[in-house]
Amino acid sequence: MEMKEQIKELCRQKNAIILAHNYQAVEIQKLADYTGDSLQLSLLASQTEAGIIVFCGVRFMAETAAILNPRAKVLLPVEDAGCPMADMISAEQLRKFKAHYPGSVVVCYVNSSVEVKAESDICCTSSNAVKVLQSIPEDQTILFVPDQNLGSWAARQSGRKVIPWVGYCPVHHWGFERRVLDKLRQKYPDFTFIAHPECDEDILEVADEVMSTSGMMRYVQSHDKVIIATDSGMTDYLKYLYPDKHLVSLNPKAKCQNMAKTTLQDVLQALQLERYQITVPEAIAVRALSSLQRMLELSV
Repeated sequence: MEMKEQIKELCRQKNAIILAHNYQAVEIQKLADYTGDSLQLSLLASQTEAGIIVFCGVRFMAETAAILNPRAKVLLPVEDAGCPMADMISAEQLRKFKAHYPGSVVVCYVNSSVEVKAESDICCTSSNAVKVLQSIPEDQTILFVPDQNLGSWAARQSGRKVIPWVGYCPVHHWGFERRVLDKLRQKYPDFTFIAHPECDEDILEVADEVMSTSGMMRYVQSHDKVIIATDSGMTDYLKYLYPDKHLVSLNPKAKCQNMAKTTLQDVLQALQLERYQITVPEAIAVRALSSLQRMLELSV
């Protein structure tokens, strides 16, 4: 409790806010000023008047906040909190990919580096990927990077021609098995099954609903018996919010180790020392901002 009070007092003194992604540990989300998915946190980062944003998430999220709100000092509490999916494509690889498909439109998932965003036409999150694709003419070829699962699912939902990059979130791509789901459905026949679109197609095709983490938050508000396929940090937080509901993680061990790195001590030290500030070179930031702004325009 003393550490939490120190953090809150430093936030007051320094005009700082804490943003936490839905996959963060329960104690981090309880402390945060705002929690949400990538889209919600991007909007909050762009609108806040705070002088300091402590971003409890991973690097690409803090980079996005730094681009959308250059007035604020953006701090990432854990310097090496990265994203394996974002590392699966570089700006140079994307340039070569585009060269094979001249005239195509590049949609990049927000789970990508700022350099990749700078090479893209429009950004998206899991909550608005279908809407973003639908904003592009039907006869246009779309290159989707870096998540093959989200790109393929959004293509099916939107009816657009999409060529996905072969990238994925290891937690969602490898973390869930149909045989485990089949056993859980036998055990809990009256439960519904929801899955994040980063999951492999064999999981998505049998889900009752496919949705982002913000969608899952809304879904659980009105459903009491749910099997959930996403990072178990999300399920832990939902269980904390709704202790009387029956919520089952498809795989309790499916947890992003980068998301799990952030502790209260890290948040406290980030505020005390104002360390691990995330900055983006202006030339890259300007180009990346264009793709992010196009996304946000479709989200208001």
